[in-house]
Amino acid sequence: MKLKSKSAFIPYLLWIALFVIAPIGLILYYSMLDLNGEFTLVNYKNFFTSAYLTMTLTSFWYALIITFFTLLISYPTAYLLTKTKHKHLWLMLIIIPSWINLLLKTYAFIGIFGLYGPINAVMEILGFDPTQILFIDFSFVFVAVYIFIPFMIIPIFNALDKMNPSLIYASRDLGASPLTTFRRVIFPLTIEGVKSGIQVTFIPALSLFMITRLIAGNKVITLGTAIEQQFLVAQNWGMGSTIAVFLILIMFVIMVFTRKKKKGGRA
Repeated sequence: MKLKSKSAFIPYLLWIALFVIAPIGLILYYSMLDLNGEFTLVNYKNFFTSAYLTMTLTSFWYALIITFFTLLISYPTAYLLTKTKHKHLWLMLIIIPSWINLLLKTYAFIGIFGLYGPINAVMEILGFDPTQILFIDFSFVFVAVYIFIPFMIIPIFNALDKMNPSLIYASRDLGASPLTTFRRVIFPLTIEGVKSGIQVTFIPALSLFMITRLIAGNKVITLGTAIEQQFLVAQNWGMGSTIAVFLILIMFVIMVFTRKKKKGGRA
């Protein structure tokens, strides 16, 4: 039986080796090569220059803003969903847009925010002059938040749905106000769902590149944009791999700080 249980792990270990360890190993290898393919550590030295450090801080700032607004919208939405009659149906309707290809949704927003799009058409009806909504920070953050909302709602919804409702009733019976009940009971018991939502929002937001190109017009430069430019434009695979190495390290640190800790739920 022990031999069979060990053999069951072989496909899993092969998958990890081929699609996790090997790609990371290749990235580490290329990060130590210069444009001529010779071994060097100059790429790591260049990363700590002001240009790349500023870009890293900018990526963190935008990822933080995107995560904040996504959480601000998703938490009350998930809470209201748990109170509806057909909550799983409503949850499905929120998830369905995430099945649409990201590129198609991005191009849809280009049409919506364009000079001749519906938003400017409404503004003209209201007596305002058409304005360029694309290629600004607002449009970039708006589209990113829209894309990440379903991924933030799902873990928060699951945490709220599993929560023991008797704890809320007990809090109210003891005289706690709705705000106190939320702050001292509901939010602490659903913090693991919030952490999971932050993981699936903040980490991808650090490496966005398609939206920055099409919606922000390359006015927003993130780590993902820099990696794309180094690989496809500058053809500097070494520097692109170096940025990717630091991005992986940042993601790992975030996952460590937002890792799950099992707590009791519904009895």
